[in-house]
Amino acid sequence: MAWQGLAAEFLQVPAVTRAYTAACVLTTAAVQLELLSPFQLYFNPHLVFRKFQAPFLPWALMGFSLLLGNSILVDLLGIAVGHIYYFLEDVFPNQPGGKRLLQTPGFLKLLLDAPAEDPNYLPLPEEQPGPHLPPPQQ
Repeated sequence: MAWQGLAAEFLQVPAVTRAYTAACVLTTAAVQLELLSPFQLYFNPHLVFRKFQAPFLPWALMGFSLLLGNSILVDLLGIAVGHIYYFLEDVFPNQPGGKRLLQTPGFLKLLLDAPAEDPNYLPLPEEQPGPHLPPPQQ
C-alpha cells in the first residue's frame, strides 16, 4: 500500500524533475552496487568528446524547451541562423567562384583591433629579447 502512495506522489512531479530524480537514484544505485565507478562518471572522455559534440547542443536545448512545454520556434530560428552563418562564412567562400559575403564592419575593426606598432618605439631593457645582464656594480 505504501508503495502505491509513493508511486502516485512520484507521478505527480513534473516530467523533467521525475527524469532527473530517477537518473540520480539509478546512478547512485549503480555506483553503490559497483556497476559504475565514480571515475567513469566524472571523467569519461569517450562520452564527452565522441558522443555529445558541440553541434548537437542547440538540438539538446530545443529538446529541453520541448520537455518544459515552451515554444521551440526561437530554438529552430537560432538553428536556422547558425546554419546560414556557417554556410556563408565557411562553405561558400571555399567554393569555386565563392567569396566572403559577411564582412566585419569597419567601426568594429577600429574599436577592437590592436593598434599598429610604432616603428620608433624602444622597449625597456627588461622587455628586449636576449640575455638580461645585471647592472654593473661599482
